[in-house]
Amino acid sequence: MTPEEIKTRISSGLLSFPVTHFDSDNGLNLDSYTKHIDWLCGFDAAALFAAGGTGEFFSLTPSEVVETVRAAKSAASDMPIISGCGYGTETAKEIARGAEKAGADGLLLLPHYLIHAPQEGLYQHIKAVCDATGLGVIVYNRDNSVVSAETLERLAETCPNLIGFKDGTGRIDLVREITARLGDRLCYVGGMPTHELFAEPYYGAGVTTYSSAVFNFIPETALEFYAALQAGDKATVQRILEDFFFPFARLRDRQPGYAVSAIKAGVEFAGFKPGSVRAPLTDLTTEERDVLQGLIEKMQHGRKAA
Repeated sequence: MTPEEIKTRISSGLLSFPVTHFDSDNGLNLDSYTKHIDWLCGFDAAALFAAGGTGEFFSLTPSEVVETVRAAKSAASDMPIISGCGYGTETAKEIARGAEKAGADGLLLLPHYLIHAPQEGLYQHIKAVCDATGLGVIVYNRDNSVVSAETLERLAETCPNLIGFKDGTGRIDLVREITARLGDRLCYVGGMPTHELFAEPYYGAGVTTYSSAVFNFIPETALEFYAALQAGDKATVQRILEDFFFPFARLRDRQPGYAVSAIKAGVEFAGFKPGSVRAPLTDLTTEERDVLQGLIEKMQHGRKAA
């Protein structure tokens, strides 16, 4: 897909980040992964992100990122696959080129490694990655990599394949300034952990789509919530928040990294074999898994009753 085509596609619906599946030896389990991708492609998402944040990009080697992207493309049919990309500039360029060769339809540029950097440094880093590939690139504002509206505007002027902006900072003021200044030059993606909790204020700031982690294991609920948000159905939004997302967030917040670990446990409850998270993350305890399973069953019973 051309950068403009993937920009349009991303703007058209809900997005998600499939977890990366590992075997008992902590290696890639691409057989289980492709089965999961195939299942997810049966639901109405706009695109899937391979080796993204929920896909433990931070624990993968550059070659594993490329392998994961290639496997996702093999199972995705017509579903666009966006590859995670990041680390230092040279490594990010290497991943970008590898993902493009593996068939990725676009790139999500996650924060660079470790250090904080001035705006000029962020500009040079993002521009170098954009220049290294013909794929459309989405910049992810989060943690130590937060571009200003002015920097993003400069990048949009000099990088024709910069197509999107994703926010995981929670800074609605900055998000609103960016959407006001850049308008339809970019697509805008919400990227807070369990973004459904933040979707309403972000929607008001001009961010009309987001990546849903729980789409990994309860895609029907994720799509119902997204449709209700789009339709202004506040009663349904409130119901799903109270029945699932608020208690899920309390479980997620028990330990750092559970925003990934809980999703992986959910995928196992959906009938797949995603394996454990890689260190330094830790898996849910048995008691926590029981809590999650109860939440999932509650949503499933609710759908059947309706």
